[in-house]
Amino acid sequence: MHRNKTYKQQNLDFLYRELARLNNPAGIGELLRSLLTPAELEDLASRWEILKRLHRGDTQRKIARELHLGLCKITRGSKELKKEGSIVKEILTRKE
Repeated sequence: MHRNKTYKQQNLDFLYRELARLNNPAGIGELLRSLLTPAELEDLASRWEILKRLHRGDTQRKIARELHLGLCKITRGSKELKKEGSIVKEILTRKE
């Protein structure tokens, strides 16, 4: 990686700041629908469902069976929830 941020990282940093500034679920939804394909949005929703189910204690195999997904995708979510200081875990805990 270059010493300076790549254009991709610069763009991601910009989007993160703008999403934080929106502070408006409808606006965030509109932005995501503008940037992502319907399949990418479905994948995002699927990943969130995996995280919710893992957080409530469902097994990876049960989730794989019910959502018709591979274990690799579910394992990634499981690792994220086990990370110290996981923002995902914080959000899911706050939601309860």
